Amino acid sequence: MPLLSLLRPAKEVPLTWWSADDSMTTRPRGQTLIILLVGLWIFGTGDAILIAAGIGNTPWTVLAEGIANNIDRSVGQATFLVSVAVLFLWIPLKEKPGIGTILNVIIIAAAIEVMVPRLPTPETQLMAIAQVLLGVLLIGIGSGIYLTANLGPGPRDGWMTGLQRVSGIPIARVRGAIEITVLAIGWLVLGGTFGIGTIVFAVLIGPVVAVCLNLAGRFGSPGEVHG
Repeated sequence: MPLLSLLRPAKEVPLTWWSADDSMTTRPRGQTLIILLVGLWIFGTGDAILIAAGIGNTPWTVLAEGIANNIDRSVGQATFLVSVAVLFLWIPLKEKPGIGTILNVIIIAAAIEVMVPRLPTPETQLMAIAQVLLGVLLIGIGSGIYLTANLGPGPRDGWMTGLQRVSGIPIARVRGAIEITVLAIGWLVLGGTFGIGTIVFAVLIGPVVAVCLNLAGRFGSPGEVHG
């Protein structure tokens, strides 16, 4: 399997044997639900690994950590509050959450809450960077799994696509503006952790998610199971 083909941006989220037929279903297949939960927990664990590395978080976690520091709550709890707040921003955009959207809010925050206290603090810069790379890899894997479950976008993704639909602005610009805004507020206003880990995440997360989605599309083809 050529590496370059895996690195190509996915034009759409691939259909897999575990994908739900209807993203708005209230009664998904058990296997779809289990795979979704696994993907979300992996995603949250990857985020927790970045937090524990201590050299820079993802933009949204910079915001959550800044809020946590100012209201005397954990990062996991603040992540949950941020996700709920973003869901309220869906209302004027007339976006509809799926089961996956709600579980995204709960499971990722829970994974961060559970995993951060149990993860090691790196003793050297090299170990911290290695930990960041592992975190980015897990976030990419988790993203590939939960997106292909097709049970509704995460709160942030749904807000982004809703803004794009209403404004007509290209999705890349909408995403860039959101990420820069939350990063600036979280870092400059609230004191969240911005550093080399944030930069590594920003550079690598796109290619890592692309590889994971392309792998899911190749090895999770519905034809392999359903014929």
